[in-house]
Parts: sequence; C-alpha cells; structure tokens
Amino acid sequence: MHQETATPPSLPGSYLRLLATPGARAFTAGNLLARLPMGMFSVSAVIMIAGAHGSYALAGAVTATGLAATAVVAPWTARLVDRYGQARIAVPATAVAVLGSLTLVLCVRYDAPVWTLFAAYAATATTPNTGGMSRARWAHLHRGDPAALHTANSFEQAADELCFMLGPVLAASLCGALFPEAGTLTGAVLLMTGVLVFAAQRATEPPVAPRTPAASPLRTPGVPALLMVFLATGAVFGAMEVVSIAHAGGAILALQAAGSCVAGLVYGSLRPAGDVHRRLLLCLTCMTGLMSLPLLAATTTGSLPVLAGCLLLAGAATAPTMVTGMTLIQRLTPAAQINEGMTLAVTALLGGIAAGSATGGWAVEHAGTVSGYAAPVCAAALALAVAAVGTRRA
Repeated sequence: MHQETATPPSLPGSYLRLLATPGARAFTAGNLLARLPMGMFSVSAVIMIAGAHGSYALAGAVTATGLAATAVVAPWTARLVDRYGQARIAVPATAVAVLGSLTLVLCVRYDAPVWTLFAAYAATATTPNTGGMSRARWAHLHRGDPAALHTANSFEQAADELCFMLGPVLAASLCGALFPEAGTLTGAVLLMTGVLVFAAQRATEPPVAPRTPAASPLRTPGVPALLMVFLATGAVFGAMEVVSIAHAGGAILALQAAGSCVAGLVYGSLRPAGDVHRRLLLCLTCMTGLMSLPLLAATTTGSLPVLAGCLLLAGAATAPTMVTGMTLIQRLTPAAQINEGMTLAVTALLGGIAAGSATGGWAVEHAGTVSGYAAPVCAAALALAVAAVGTRRA
C-alpha cells in the first residue's frame, strides 16, 4: 500500500477543502436539513401517542412496526434510486412518507382506531436514505481519491451523530413547549424541504445506472459478512441506549454521541495508511475495549460522573468503526448499486439497534442495570469476531 509521508492537514482544513468541492455545500445543506428529522420522528410519535392513549406499550409497538417496515422497504427504494436517479425517486418517496406522518397526526388528534396508527406510521417507511444518498454523491465526486472520500465519510458519520443528538432534544422541546403534534409536524416540514433542496442539486447527482440485470449486493463477496458486522454494531447502540436510560436517564447518552461525533471529525482529518480490512478490525477491537469501560464504572464505582466520562470515551470508537465499515461497503458494492449497498448497511444497523434494545431491556429486567452493561460489550465482541472471520475473504 502507498504510505502517506506528508504531514496530515489540520482538522478544519480537511473539511473546508471537502466542502469547497463544486456543489458540495448546497447538497450538504439540503441533506442535513432532511436528516435532522430522522432523530425526531420516533421520539415525537412516542410522546404524541402515549399522551393521547396513555400507553407507552402502544407507542413502542407503533414505532417498532415502522422500523420493521423500513427494513423491508428501504432497500427497494434505494434500488429505484440507483435505477432512476436520486431526484426522480427521492421526492415522491418523501412525499408519501410525509403524508404518512401527517395522517398519523390526524389519527391521533381525532382518536381514530388503533390500527390506523400502525398503518400511518408504516407509510413513513418510504423515507429515502438521505445519508446514503449524500455518501453516494461523495463517492461519485471523489472516486479515485481515497483520502478525500475518507474525510467525506467521516463528515457524514459526524453529521449522523449530530442529527441523532439534536433531533430527540428538538422533538421533546417542541412537543413539550407547544403541543404534542408539534414535533412530528416540524419534522415533516424539515424533511420535505430538505429533500427538495437536495434533489435540486442535479450537477452533483451520480449518473443513473444502465438498465441491465444485476445481482443484489448481497451476492457480492464480503458484503453479507460486513452487513452482519453492522447488525452487531447496531446491537451495541441499541443495548447501550436502553441500559443507560434505565440506569441513569436519557440525558447521559448525549455524551456517547458527542464522543463519537468528535472522534469522527478527528478521524476524518487523518490519512490512515494500510489495508482497510485491518483498519476495521482495529476499530472494532478498540470499540470492544472501550465499551467495557461503562461496565467497569457501573460495577466498581457506582459514580454517575465516572460513568458519564466512560460513555464519552466509549463513543470515541463508534464513529471510526462506522466510517471504515461504510468505506468497505463503497469499495465492495458496484458503482451502479451504491445507494442500495449503503441502504442495506443502514438497514442492518437499524435491525441491530432493535435487537440490541430488546436484549438490553431483557438484561435490565432480569439481571439489573449494572449487569446490563455487559450486553453492548458482548455485541461489540461479536462484531469483531464476524469481521475477523468473514470480511478478510472479501
């Protein structure tokens, strides 16, 4: 492999150069606007439904149904994006999702039958993978420039962390300060506006793939194992979220997201040399080790400030792991299927979050919150084992 000998650029300089790419600022602004609601919708739905029906179980079931529907629909939406282009598919798909959100508001507001809540929220599954479409644009603009693409993937991961940090806070604030439906309505407006701005930037849109029969990215060597890594990594996030909320409240989770966001930005300013598979193994090894810190803190000290510091450190390995995993997905997936490949990765991640949440909840109920911190450690170790065995064959 080629070894970098030049002094790495400063952190701000790396991202300023990235955003100086013609058209990059415009599509990034639209994409960030569209991505912020991704952290708002589930929280808003839970607050709205639980407030109207007095049941968090119902609210959780509705949002879980939406997540399951997304896991089924999202790869098909991404395949259409690859075949017909981002603008032609993303705008109508977003319009359907926004109509689903607005229908949910009306169903809750006017006390419609419970089954309508499930149907309305399931309709939001057509929401396109805006983060994946943005990554696809960077891959198109910087194909052949691994250093710039590494910085772009790091920027996108930091943006994900920021949106999922700010989204729930914004949703809860709107629902509490205004009215229960305010979070969902605001999210719908932001999503539609952001996608329209993003889709209008046609100069940076990747070209449409030729309409020739193509096997699913799932048949590409190395991709199934890598998706299993994303599944296990999602379980890390889901388990950590549930256990931390049960142990210390939800506010403490912002520290993990903050640690991941900062680490992602720093990682993007570096120019890592060496094989990307080895880099993934190193990131997963660090994540497994750092995820053990909250367990140690909860077991040995019982101090919330110490636990908070450990969560901050634990988050430091998650963004580099996600960035490296997405880089591998981009390298393994044919260019004509890049949106589908990255959406499959996100779908695997979401499935892992759901499984991790269920596992973490079970652990908290049967073993207590302290022992529950073992769940994300085990999930991280599983991700490392799968990567060590599976991705080296890619």
